[in-house]
Amino acid sequence: MTQEKRIWLGGDRALFLGELPPARLHEHAAPVLLIGMSGPITLDFPDGRRETCHSALVDAGVKHGLDSGGEYVASLYLEPDAPETRLLKAGCLSYHPVVFDPIPHAARHKTLERRLQSFDFTHLLPSSAFGQPSHVDQRIAHSLTYLRCGGDLSARRATLAEQVHLSESRFNHLFRAEMGISFRRYRSWLRLRSVLYCVARDRSLTHAALDAGLHDSAHLSRLFQDMIGVAPSKVLRGLKGVDVLG
Repeated sequence: MTQEKRIWLGGDRALFLGELPPARLHEHAAPVLLIGMSGPITLDFPDGRRETCHSALVDAGVKHGLDSGGEYVASLYLEPDAPETRLLKAGCLSYHPVVFDPIPHAARHKTLERRLQSFDFTHLLPSSAFGQPSHVDQRIAHSLTYLRCGGDLSARRATLAEQVHLSESRFNHLFRAEMGISFRRYRSWLRLRSVLYCVARDRSLTHAALDAGLHDSAHLSRLFQDMIGVAPSKVLRGLKGVDVLG
């Protein structure tokens, strides 16, 4: 198993492999599958509860901290509208916002890293984790395409609502119902992803922050702390590469 720190970015998913310092309480804007690749990990919650496990599936919007104890970890993120997310939200995540040890112990062997890099959820998680498929409302799907493909990360909620012939309040309600998070928070998540794409093109963090519509590097640092729980330098220091998947 490689011990290099790397990031893989796909259209509706992303993977981090490597060591991370303890992450303070934070909230992702996308579901994440956390795995201790070389040993157990510990999750902290606002009520003081601590849970030690080998893997955890954490839904978007769940505040938690992560202490990997210096272990090699995997963090696999799915966009809220990814097909697997819809299946998980209709399955195990509909009952529990955090599922501990969803990966069968037998699956934690040398092929695990390969399955992670190919985002092979069929073999990563048991079939019982998935529910019946559902589709994203077409109006929200249109807005997501505009944000992602148009690259307009400064687009206002009112603009997107007008495009799909909804009032701003109705659009906001529908977006949260479909995605599980607010429009504003999801746009911040896209900005964080945009920064990583810029890093993949060898842009500096300052330029990456500006390209993503952030005010400065301090704004970027706050965004990372809020959504990842650590400073960007802690994630990117020693990074061997960012692989952008077609």
